[in-house]
Amino acid sequence: MSVAISISDVVKRYGDTTVIPDLSLDIGRGEFFTLLGPSGCGKTTLLRMIAGFNTIEAGDIHFNEQRINDVEPSKRRIGMVFQNYAIFPHLSVRKNVEFGLRNMDFPRKDVRDKAQEYIELVQIERWADQMPDRLSGGQQQRVALARALVTSPEVLLMDEPLSNLDAKLRVEMREVIREIQKRVGITTVYVTHDQEEAMAVSDRIAVMRDGVIQQLGTPRELYHRPANMFVSGFIGRTNVLDGQLLLKDGVAHVTVAGADLVIPDLPGAASAVGPVRVAVRPEEFVLDTRASSGIPATIDHGVFLGLNTHYFLTLKVGTAVEAVQESEFDESLEPGTEVFLDIKRHKVNVFDRDGSVNLRSAPATRESVPS
Repeated sequence: MSVAISISDVVKRYGDTTVIPDLSLDIGRGEFFTLLGPSGCGKTTLLRMIAGFNTIEAGDIHFNEQRINDVEPSKRRIGMVFQNYAIFPHLSVRKNVEFGLRNMDFPRKDVRDKAQEYIELVQIERWADQMPDRLSGGQQQRVALARALVTSPEVLLMDEPLSNLDAKLRVEMREVIREIQKRVGITTVYVTHDQEEAMAVSDRIAVMRDGVIQQLGTPRELYHRPANMFVSGFIGRTNVLDGQLLLKDGVAHVTVAGADLVIPDLPGAASAVGPVRVAVRPEEFVLDTRASSGIPATIDHGVFLGLNTHYFLTLKVGTAVEAVQESEFDESLEPGTEVFLDIKRHKVNVFDRDGSVNLRSAPATRESVPS
């Protein structure tokens, strides 16, 4: 049975250094929840607090209604999957999976059948009686996953489980992990610094920086409506342009790189008239060789990647940007070609002067609502 996790006002210090100043978070029963952020942001520290490996200086962590601050790690009913697999090299795959069952109050006669169930779940039957050093990294990680799940934990904790695998195996294993998590229905807390990996597996993501959650939401919300410039830059690629925001008859206009753009649905506009920062994802640029107006730019070079071509350009104002366009058989823009760029206005994000507030998500003020 999975549980809901409630984290309330937790603080973690190492000596005089505060790693997590004051963090609150609720994780739903059966949810696949990811802590995402750069190295040193506190995500693994928080995971270890949930596991009981790190002390808590203040605040509380609950599994359902049970406060677990002082509960020993071995009694928290958690399963752990680590970056380095942490499987026993002297035991066969089967004995690795059986290990947890043999060290708990589980009927001895049922151990082999229970282990076999999870060996089949992660699809490692053909290697069940081999030693771990005969297995690939992906296969060893499947063993670690089976061993973590076989004891029927209430929470599964995963700390950078795919970072030691090559790119192809990472894609394969993230699909395996997602499928198995949904099938088992276990509450999962997953730590990674890889934003693509996080978006592929998660129900929700908390983006962290310096021990503080910058934004909490679904992958779609974080990508399309980042709360601030840090999230915008961390989740996917983005071009950042300086702009000037003004209101004309209650309508938001942004002047950027020599073009005047009408930006719809900008409720926070009235409180941020003046300098702004415009975040444009590469696919939000529209590149049209026949256009005679827009943002003037020059092609530096293009990279053909099959479905799409990535163009790298320099705007007339001197800013370098990247634009992604669907590839065409008979169209390839050569370096030095002068073009005009437009922007998909309904997708672009506009931030206040210091990048701390997304004006699309900011609450509307009375002045910003047309009469």
